[in-house]
Parts: sequence; structure tokens; C-alpha cells
Amino acid sequence: MAISLKNRVALITGASQGLGKAIAQAYVEAGASVILCARNEKKLFATKYLLDKFCLKNQKVQAIIADVSNQEDVRRLVGKSLSMFKQIHILVNNAGVYGTKGLIEDVEWEEWVHAIEINLFGSVLMMKALIPHFRKNKYGKIIQLSGGGATKPMPLISAYATSKAAIVRFVETISEEVKGEGIDINSIAPGALNTRLLDEVLKAGSERVGNEFYKKALKQKANGGTPLKYATELSMFLASELSDGITGKLISAKWDNWDQFPDYIEELKNSDIYTLRRIVGKDRDMGWGDR
Repeated sequence: MAISLKNRVALITGASQGLGKAIAQAYVEAGASVILCARNEKKLFATKYLLDKFCLKNQKVQAIIADVSNQEDVRRLVGKSLSMFKQIHILVNNAGVYGTKGLIEDVEWEEWVHAIEINLFGSVLMMKALIPHFRKNKYGKIIQLSGGGATKPMPLISAYATSKAAIVRFVETISEEVKGEGIDINSIAPGALNTRLLDEVLKAGSERVGNEFYKKALKQKANGGTPLKYATELSMFLASELSDGITGKLISAKWDNWDQFPDYIEELKNSDIYTLRRIVGKDRDMGWGDR
């Protein structure tokens, strides 16, 4: 799928490494200018200098150090970004952590809360700060990175799972608030990636993340995990005009035929497929649980 993002400007959080870095490079190669955001100055500017090499005329790569869980940092980030560019078209909320690991009664409360602050509050703060700009211009694409915790329990990694489920429902909710204003908001399930988060799980060990999850992580490390290209390509699609009208969905980069979605826009608009919903008895052919 050939996608052009020429004359588009994207703000990408968690952009110094891993998936965020891969998305930023894909956007630049497709013609977009990008604003990179992360907490680590050294890694952030190393990424900026790398992406500078891919820029053509009228393209720019900017880097701003910021912590998305800090409200003042978010205000400064968005304010500075809007002073650099006339318009921002795309927001990619990629910044995220696993956070503390272990039984809920054993984890440090401050660490548990901090994971929520980054994964949930950080994404909410970014949307809160940029949506007025998108409303003003009657255009905006918001791409929210989710994860396995959004659709299934993740024992011993409860802060991560809770934050990912919450942010998906937030995306669904805000997509309704901005309906008809040219703003599309969607979540991406990128698959099991071999990034720093996987290394974090392996470092934590089986005692903190559980034997089953640890063994799964070891297997993932060995087989390479889900290639970054799946989530990168879906992020490209959701940033482009090809996805106009697709909103409020949780889309799997690996398993969903999202490239066919443009042919079924009206069906998507009028359906709860690709969303978080409660399963009742009749959904599983059980006749005893529903009135």
C-alpha cells in the first residue's frame, strides 16, 4: 500500500527507540515532518540526527525532551510544537512502560501509580492538549498504542494491563466526543514486540512476572517476536487519508485485514466490531445466563 504523508506534521511520543523510532522513520520516508518526544536526551537526539538524513526539501525533524506524565511538560511540548509548525496533523501516543511487576499486595504503590501516569494519564494529557487544535482545523489523526493488557488479564503486570484497557475505552469515548469534526482516533495492538519492554520482563525474571509469562517472553526473544513493520505499516495507514472515517477502533496490526477497511467504512461506522465489549451467555451459545 503506497502511502504519502507529504506536507503532514506528526508529533510522536516515546520516539527515541523501538516502535516509536520505527514509526517516525516511516513517516519521514513518506514525506512527513516529525516532532520527536522522549525523556532520554541522548537517545532522542541520536534518533533526530539519524532521521535528518532522510529529510527532503521542506521536511523537518524536531526533538523535544518531555515527560508525558507531567502536565507542565505536555503543555510545553505542545506549545513549542505549535510554534514550530503552522499545523500538526497527526499525534502518535507511543510512550509506555510495563511498570512494577508482582502480586498486587507486594508491589510498591508509587511505582504502580507511575505506570498509570505514563500509559494512561500521559496519553490523555496529550489528547487533551492537542484536540482543541484539531477541532480548530477540522482535521486530526490520533494513533494510540495499546497492548495485550487491553483484551486479556495480565497477572503480575496489573498496572500495565489496567492502563491499556483504560486507554482503549478512552479512545472509544473521545472518538464519540469529536464525531463529525474530521478527527479520527484509533488504538493499535502492535503484537508481541522484541523491544526494551521484553528485555524488562526477562530482567525481572519468573518470580516477578510468573513462570508462564516468563517462558513466553523467552520464546518470543528466541523467535524474534512480531516484526515492527506490522505496527509501522498500520500507523502509516491510520495517519493517511486512506483511513478517513475509521475511528474508535482497536485494530490488531498482525491479525486484522485493516488494508481492506476503506472498502467497508459504513459497516465499520455502524458496528461495534474492533471495540471492547462485554461477552454475555448467548454470545457463547449458553442459554442460561441472559434474560
